[in-house]
Amino acid sequence: MSDPTSGGGQDTRRRRRNRRGEQLMVPRAEFESYYGRPVIKAPSWAARDIAGYFFLGGLAGAGSVLAVGAQLTARTTTATAMKVSSLAAVSLSAAALVHDLGVPSRFPNMLRVLKPTSPMSVGSWLLAAYGPAAGTAAVTAVTGRLPRTGAAATAAAALLGPALASYTAVLAADTAVPAWHGAHRELPYLFAASATAAASGMALLVGPVHESAPARCAAVLAAGADEIATRAAERRLGMVAETYREGRAGTLLRAARLLTATGAATGLVLGRRSRPAAALAGLALLAGSACTRFGVFAAGVASAEDPRYTVVPQRAALNASDPAQS
Repeated sequence: MSDPTSGGGQDTRRRRRNRRGEQLMVPRAEFESYYGRPVIKAPSWAARDIAGYFFLGGLAGAGSVLAVGAQLTARTTTATAMKVSSLAAVSLSAAALVHDLGVPSRFPNMLRVLKPTSPMSVGSWLLAAYGPAAGTAAVTAVTGRLPRTGAAATAAAALLGPALASYTAVLAADTAVPAWHGAHRELPYLFAASATAAASGMALLVGPVHESAPARCAAVLAAGADEIATRAAERRLGMVAETYREGRAGTLLRAARLLTATGAATGLVLGRRSRPAAALAGLALLAGSACTRFGVFAAGVASAEDPRYTVVPQRAALNASDPAQS
């Protein structure tokens, strides 16, 4: 009498042989999308509000770092100007965020609970903590009153500044948007470099020439870091990097590279002697940083709208992890 389990054992061995690389008799079905429709929902954020929020938050955060450096090196005019610009930038940033939320009460509602695992929750608390510090630093610098309170607020804003400048990259990368999630390692560095370029540009624009040496050096470092981070992100993204090179995003990011490099070079060579050259360099750096944020935002939207950028990388990852699926 035959073993009733022998047939099942043969089927199991046959499946194992197939997983080891036997050629399948029927080709594997290829799936791309349902009638060419997006697989994921494109971000519903308004570019003007959220990309503007990304840019202004970065300008504010990095500006506070430059402000404390200027304060410590007795560049008082630049320090005061940067404190005021950081307050203005974070105020506009918060306004853009609230406008995108639609209902102003939604922002304070996000502060009811702190969720360390939620970038949105952490970012809301970060913004809520940074704003008063930046405001106190600016007011005390302009009025000249309460210098110790102003020094403490300046230090607090500088400590929170780097996180404010880069956390929006974590917020974007935490989504399923291919152009953002796929570059989750490089995007914070790109945003930090872009924020530094913006703050350096603001310092060149509003500070006196004889106090601009640190800003000019920071601009050059930011331009180099921006280029390195962008190229690293494109390498990691593979075919999804097309969204960074084509269409609206490609135009914006090419402009960003040109403006940032031009601003850094102009500030370094001419900005040390010429006030108009320093101002032009500052405007170029600010515009380049804004183009970077709006370009990355546009790339994310483009990658979400085209199902290829969701399905093909996932299929490639699946094939790489299990060769029998290919």
